[in-house]
Amino acid sequence: MSLHPQAKPAPAPARAISTPAEARKLAEELMEVMSGLLDIIERETELVRAGNVREAMRLEEKKGDLSRRYMITVENLKNGQKYLAQVAPELLATLRHHHDTFRAMLQINLTVLATAHAVSEGIVRGVNTEIQRKTIPSTYTASGQRTAPGPRNITPLSVSRSL
Repeated sequence: MSLHPQAKPAPAPARAISTPAEARKLAEELMEVMSGLLDIIERETELVRAGNVREAMRLEEKKGDLSRRYMITVENLKNGQKYLAQVAPELLATLRHHHDTFRAMLQINLTVLATAHAVSEGIVRGVNTEIQRKTIPSTYTASGQRTAPGPRNITPLSVSRSL
């Protein structure tokens, strides 16, 4: 049994767009992928804000798949950007507007995740400090100052992630 999951197949090579129909199809694909990612990101943000991190982690695989599709679609769009600007500049402007909205929502999600990470790290550090304080002997120097514990008095904190 392998500890590492099998690698995903390499993404499809970037395709060139050469007709207005292909340009529209690519734009629709990007909009679909961004909408799917936004749905997952919004759900993840709600779950993390509510403290349901485990449930939010279940969205990881679908989020990863959509992220890969997003990267491929954006690469295809970059390759055809000149053609798209000539054939359908209004479509390109609409895509840019939707992409700006997408980035703003992604930034909110990243802020929520960073806050949750900082809070959980603070909790773990606080628990570790309290455990260390209780296990380290309280000794004083000749001048009445408290001595700093030596490295052999400090024990690492281990956390089980399988709870």
